[in-house]
Amino acid sequence: MNPPADPASPVALFAGSRLCCRRGGRDVFDGIDFALRSGDALALTGPNGSGKSSLLRVMAGLLPPVAGALYWQGAPVADDPEAHRARLAYLGHLDAVKPALGVAENLRFWIDFAGGDAMACDATLERFDLLDLAELPARYLSAGQRRRLALARVVAAPRPLWLLDEPSTGLDRRSIAALESAIAEHRASGGTVVVSTHAALNLAGARHLDLGAVAEDAA
Repeated sequence: MNPPADPASPVALFAGSRLCCRRGGRDVFDGIDFALRSGDALALTGPNGSGKSSLLRVMAGLLPPVAGALYWQGAPVADDPEAHRARLAYLGHLDAVKPALGVAENLRFWIDFAGGDAMACDATLERFDLLDLAELPARYLSAGQRRRLALARVVAAPRPLWLLDEPSTGLDRRSIAALESAIAEHRASGGTVVVSTHAALNLAGARHLDLGAVAEDAA
């Protein structure tokens, strides 16, 4: 069942109403509602092809919905899409790591771009067990190390909204624990997180939206 949505509510930080996404001539999902407050987490589940990645891209403003709307603090996101992009950190299937730069250079580049604290670079690398690789060109990283660097980029960015698409892909148990800890701290500080996942992540008190069930209801 969809989380209740009330975009006009003063307590709703980020909300969507009757969202519909169409790709390749078919509706990927239709009638999606959600309403999240500061500190909330929303876990998107469902089989491959149910629209989890598409919904995250709609939430990030990378894919326009064919119907419905997104709201931030009651105001339509479409009224100021640049402000919306500035308030979110998005992690997709691609890690967005520059292979010619070193590990630390990659993270410092993003911190500078996002207006973060440069002093947080080493601490964030250490959090994801990358500090010993700080000077290594990113082209030599394994898939799991690249994913950890991509997560470090999200954590180091001072953005209130995290949109994470299968963030635990390629991670070992220790790295998943670091991810879960980072999400918990972000929420405790008032941040909001939306995660699509097939894995069992520890997201205490998270809301859940099963897109497979949504598709069955619409059929």
